Amino acid sequence: MARIALLFLLVLLASPAAMAQAPKSLYLEELTWNEVRDHAKAGKTIILVPIGGTEQNGPHMVLGKHNVRAHLLAGKIAAALGNALVAPVVSYVPEGSIDPPTAHMRFPGTITVPEEAFEKILESAARGFRLHGFRHVVFLGDHGGYQKSLKAVAERLNREWAKDRVRVHALEEYYRASDTGFAELLRAKGFKDEEIGTHAGLADTSLALALDPALVRREKLGSPSMGAADGVHGKPDRAAPELGKAGVDLIVERSVKAIRDSTARR
Repeated sequence: MARIALLFLLVLLASPAAMAQAPKSLYLEELTWNEVRDHAKAGKTIILVPIGGTEQNGPHMVLGKHNVRAHLLAGKIAAALGNALVAPVVSYVPEGSIDPPTAHMRFPGTITVPEEAFEKILESAARGFRLHGFRHVVFLGDHGGYQKSLKAVAERLNREWAKDRVRVHALEEYYRASDTGFAELLRAKGFKDEEIGTHAGLADTSLALALDPALVRREKLGSPSMGAADGVHGKPDRAAPELGKAGVDLIVERSVKAIRDSTARR
């Protein structure tokens, strides 16, 4: 009993020290303002802005798929870079019109905002990051529909800040890796385009399973009736976390390289 009591005492004494030495998060919203300031002064001058979207993803995948995916992938990219922090996910994005409903807005739960409002949010966020000492603002857009808006905002601010040390990067490589790059990888494994899909198919679902299995309703994966009317373009039945893991690695690797290349250029 004395031995157990001694071990318990050692754990209690060690806990405060262990907690004090715990590594700080790379996610902005999990830090205090002092910690953000200190990170920036210590060289973490890249801020990654993950951009998702709240949209239908078929009967088998949750509406926040893009948000969770962008959040987790951005964290992995920041860790690999070593000099970056991650901003909160932008989850309200253009998803089609409301009256009449178009695109994903035809499905309950999807949220849309006007393109101008979306661009203003990105622009304002970038201005704030510049104010607080970040030198590179990197947009990581997880959805194809707003890629042109990311480029437009980056071009406007880079023109305005031409003589400044701050740059905005609309990182096309991030989206290309998750879209065409991952599709190529799956083709090399023998999967067909009609199975890989373009939305909520094998590729999309495998990435979700690899990053957070709770995003997927596994019991619905085998439904033979799923199709475009359900918001599914592809066949998710054979989706698997090991396939998604290969996609995650590809996205992180290509994004890290692209960010390093882009931030090295003035």
